[in-house]
Amino acid sequence: MIIAKAPVRISLGGGGTDLKSFYSRFGGFLIAGGIDRYVFICANRRFESTIRLSYSHTEQVERVEDIQHNIFREALRLMDIQSHIELASIADVPANCGLGSSSSFTVALLMALHSYKRDLVPLRELAEQACRIEIDILGAPIGKQDQYMAAFGGVTALTFEPDGHVQVEPVRIPEDKLVELEYNIALFYTGIQRKASDILAGQDRKTKEDDQGVVDRLKEIKEIGLTTRKYFEKGDLDSFGDLLHQHWLTKKKLSSAISNPVIDEAYEEARKAGALGGKIMGAGGGGFFLFYCPGSKPKVIQRLTTMGLRYSPFRFDFEGAKIVANMRKAEPLGR
Repeated sequence: MIIAKAPVRISLGGGGTDLKSFYSRFGGFLIAGGIDRYVFICANRRFESTIRLSYSHTEQVERVEDIQHNIFREALRLMDIQSHIELASIADVPANCGLGSSSSFTVALLMALHSYKRDLVPLRELAEQACRIEIDILGAPIGKQDQYMAAFGGVTALTFEPDGHVQVEPVRIPEDKLVELEYNIALFYTGIQRKASDILAGQDRKTKEDDQGVVDRLKEIKEIGLTTRKYFEKGDLDSFGDLLHQHWLTKKKLSSAISNPVIDEAYEEARKAGALGGKIMGAGGGGFFLFYCPGSKPKVIQRLTTMGLRYSPFRFDFEGAKIVANMRKAEPLGR
């Protein structure tokens, strides 16, 4: 048996500029952090020639083409694995929660399959293969942030060049400030599940149509990301909190689906309790809410849990995608 894992991520500045419709014209930039919430994939050679998959459903098929789960099917096709395999997924977070779990699933799956075939694969290639499956083959209207963060982890700056190349750089935060940043961030689950593609498809379409309002707001969000990096490297975390507030106000203008009365009320209550700023993770509409709360984290937690949000403590993950167990044996001759 082989067990692979990949972290999910929180966006810290510049999110939304990783869609091709934007970065191919203007270049994109964002900062995100991998966190210690993971998607795990277990892979095992199956005695029978069939393919067995376990996720929220169970599938057992004779051929790869018969697999209903799109990502399982396309990953097995890409890796040219046709039979005798069992795959199971386990996740620390729910689907459609804004933390990029779908891409973490894809990256962990590819890492497990590469290990299953005894291949060594660089993290960049792993991320690009995940992008190929999700964006190019399956046509998801998403960007490249989630795949790269699932592969690399860390508190990372991603620059998206117009030609599609992605620069990956660790953000040089002073060590004591990194601890402070981690401590002062409060992450909450709203309990609202939504499909990011529904919101991103609209943003993608408007960007392609050169909707000036959307394009200008994305440019502003990109600048917020670049400024966030400067504040992080100087250790100016309170200014980061103020930028989060600016980011949230700008992000809400991209689509009416990004917020709703429940989310708006939670944001206002968190601000009253002392949070400098915050924003919904991912495309918006639900999922996880992040706040920066220096000196006020306990009060913010108390206020929002009273409202029904679920506090979710975390630590940053600096390992990225990895194999956590490999107990596969060599196959006997003749098999």
